[in-house]
Amino acid sequence: MQIPVRLLPGALSDLFAQTTSSGKITLADRYGIMAALLEESLTDEERDSLERLLRAFRRGRMQVVDEISSLG
Repeated sequence: MQIPVRLLPGALSDLFAQTTSSGKITLADRYGIMAALLEESLTDEERDSLERLLRAFRRGRMQVVDEISSLG
């Protein structure tokens, strides 16, 4: 049985704000990005935010870390 992956409302904007301020993409952030990529009903604004986040990673502005969360 497969469990559907769902993005929480407002989660993408929170994820974008958190990662751009910290410069880090955590394990929780990666799951959020995965859920966003699997979401079929993203708004244009959400899609643009996701693309900006991935572009920043490709350009080296974001660092992938093995932390679960940047909170705490």
